[in-house]
Amino acid sequence: MSSDLAIKVEGLSKCFHIYDRPRDRLLQMFAGKRKKYYREFWALKDLNFEIKKGETIGIVGRNGSGKSTLLQMICGTLNPTQGDIQTRGRIAALLELGAGFNPEFTGRENVYMNASILGLSKEQIDARFADIAAFADIGDFIEQPVKNYSSGMYVRLAFAVIAHVDADILVVDEALAVGDAVFTQKCMRFIRNFQKNGTLLFVSHDMGSVLNLCEKAIWLHKGEVRQMGASQNIAEQYLQYTLQETYGSDAELHAINQISTEDATKSQISKQIEIWGNALDYGAEFEVSDNLTQANGWKTGKGEITSVNLEKIDKDNSDCIFKGWDKARITIQAKIHEDMLHPIIGFNVRDKLGQVLFGENTLPFTSHHPTPV
Repeated sequence: MSSDLAIKVEGLSKCFHIYDRPRDRLLQMFAGKRKKYYREFWALKDLNFEIKKGETIGIVGRNGSGKSTLLQMICGTLNPTQGDIQTRGRIAALLELGAGFNPEFTGRENVYMNASILGLSKEQIDARFADIAAFADIGDFIEQPVKNYSSGMYVRLAFAVIAHVDADILVVDEALAVGDAVFTQKCMRFIRNFQKNGTLLFVSHDMGSVLNLCEKAIWLHKGEVRQMGASQNIAEQYLQYTLQETYGSDAELHAINQISTEDATKSQISKQIEIWGNALDYGAEFEVSDNLTQANGWKTGKGEITSVNLEKIDKDNSDCIFKGWDKARITIQAKIHEDMLHPIIGFNVRDKLGQVLFGENTLPFTSHHPTPV
């Protein structure tokens, strides 16, 4: 395998034997190759692809398409029926819920067992246990048998282990879906940092997460690679396919012909906005809180943000309902403790995964117009 590759898959296939009755398994032991008492189910058929070091690859497909089977073979927990898989580096995986944990062992015991399986010595685990426990943040439950854990606590502990084993390849299979928003953001921050040097395989039905995290994607369909390429293209093709499957023969989906902004006049845009406004009577009511006491990040002590406020620009500020096309103003107040020649202040808007949607800052202005404070 080339030195720039992390994973190489050649002619990979996996066949499972399906027995209709329990006694057929015993009969098969005696029959050998003379007779088959089972039906063959090929979960994967002749897969071929390469993943370079440092790439983030999304794997999409409907339930039963072979995604989990592929990941288990990459991790070495399943053997292929045909073909070959080559990997380079330490692999850490977060597969189905509770995989690799003994329900009778405590969280602490499972940390030591799981981390040792992933290649850490007892001395290394001793040195990292406090960080693992802090990342999991399950308190005294770490001394309780994991059979008493909720699904969220399972994921917290499992992710905390793989986040501290210095893996070269990280495999995540839909595990973050059961975590709460705060822990999910913590995991996403770790994944973002891991992407700088590591190779990531990410399985999800959330196309938004695939688009945000992955450069490329592999679409598995009935055990075969249906398409592989840029994540944007794969996501669009897969979403169209799944929607068509949902509608069936009732409707045939076609791509929408996009109209360029040059072809759309202001009057056409205004008319369209009016139509949308009537069709989508949409509003979201919420109260804005700066949450500065719960904010995290880094600081030098040379300055601090003291308040954040979001308000509508129009005169009717009596309510806190924001709707599409409304104009809003964000006001950020800050205090400095040392003189500054080029202060910069800005903001990011993030989604529930902690991924940046958009942002703005004062650098374009202060770089040309110094504003000493």
